[in-house]
Amino acid sequence: MKIVVRGTNWIGDAVMQIPALRQLRRVFPAANITLHTRTWAQGIFEDADFLDEILTFEKTESKIKDALAQAKILREKNYDLAVLFPNSFESALVAKLASIPKRFGYATDARGLLLTDAVTVPEWKTTRHEVFYYLNLVAAVEKKIVGAETVLADAPKIDLEVSGDRKTRARRMLAENGVNTSRKVVALGVGSTNSRAKRWSAERYAELNDRLQNEANADVILVGAADELEVSNEVYERSKNKPIILTGKTDLAEAAAILSLVDLLVSNDMGLAHVASAVGAKTLVIFGPTNPRTTRPWNAEIIYKNVECSPCMLRDCPIDHRCMTRISADEVFSKAVQMIYDKIS
Repeated sequence: MKIVVRGTNWIGDAVMQIPALRQLRRVFPAANITLHTRTWAQGIFEDADFLDEILTFEKTESKIKDALAQAKILREKNYDLAVLFPNSFESALVAKLASIPKRFGYATDARGLLLTDAVTVPEWKTTRHEVFYYLNLVAAVEKKIVGAETVLADAPKIDLEVSGDRKTRARRMLAENGVNTSRKVVALGVGSTNSRAKRWSAERYAELNDRLQNEANADVILVGAADELEVSNEVYERSKNKPIILTGKTDLAEAAAILSLVDLLVSNDMGLAHVASAVGAKTLVIFGPTNPRTTRPWNAEIIYKNVECSPCMLRDCPIDHRCMTRISADEVFSKAVQMIYDKIS
């Protein structure tokens, strides 16, 4: 059997689909499984042992041309089964145009007629962690094709391998940028690409950085995408003890390898927090406008103030950003030190 899985469109979601991909491999051990995903996601799944192939694509300004081009590529590969993790109409249209005989996806975005097996969105969608949403879809595939119901019986497994070669290159990159790996190394993810409201203040990150260097004997690096460089620079300028800026200097595969080596990542609710947790880094996430119940990195610790207007899911706070301003640098530093030195009771 040849199976193609349409991947999700954000870094955090891409990581949260890992348990479902692992279960798909377990249910169909002899199948050829391809992940059809955006080019950036290849950096996450570079060493994934549950995939046979990663087929990437980029979007252009023409959705129609994109759909036709992707459908042509998939049709030529003669897939037997498509599993569509995104809820979009476009992902179902591509699978339909590719003439894939079995097409599983959620019955959303008026796309039911494009699917051979439209799965009802579960009632618990907004109250359980997102990993179960993807697992539930694979469970529907297992029940229909195999006649079994085992997918949801296992605890989600969200870990990602990072090869020894990638770790060696990451160590070299850290050394070349002046990181002293004989000390504790803490990464700070101070940005958030799709929401300013998710960002804890640069002033408090700078205070946290200074305390980590002075009181916790740690080297501090700033990580993130190129479009988060401005806020990283602001943290740098506000810091008395300058952190090392790696923001925008790594691709996603390199960032994942670096995060697999650090002693702790402290970040906003951002994609790299999910990546760090998956590659085995201790991870502390500062939550504000988003819902930690459904989207927190699976193995992470969080700091969250349940204020009256949170989670609002807004990209900009229209009032006083109280969900974030009530989180002090002292509170985050105390939790970070506990995690770095394994002092959590």
